[in-house]
Amino acid sequence: MQLLDHVSIGVPDLDAARAFYDAIMTALGARKVYDRETALGYGERCDANDTASTCLAVYLDPAEIVENKRHWCFKAATRTQVDAFFRAGLAAGGRSDGEPGLREHYHRDYYAAFLVDPAGNRVEAVCHAAQA
Repeated sequence: MQLLDHVSIGVPDLDAARAFYDAIMTALGARKVYDRETALGYGERCDANDTASTCLAVYLDPAEIVENKRHWCFKAATRTQVDAFFRAGLAAGGRSDGEPGLREHYHRDYYAAFLVDPAGNRVEAVCHAAQA
């Protein structure tokens, strides 16, 4: 069962977010589905013919982002995608919150990387598959 249908992330600077999220979503193979004055969208929204898709929305939101444990984790098909996510995010203004690598305390094949976006939101990419 896929639990999430869609998720929204708020940012105070959509231009900085655009470069960051375009880079990490491209690295994960997610396509951009809209780019509006106050929001960006990636992935695919569900409909009656496609009930399995997931969509990420990045909205302009001037509210303060404070440090906390909340984060958004995106699935990666391969460990190479996790590595690309991390490099792309750093190159687009993000900062490291944990380099790519195994996190065996979750399970033996949990390969993930963690970033903080330019606004301070925490994001992760994870591949659950064993090394090919």
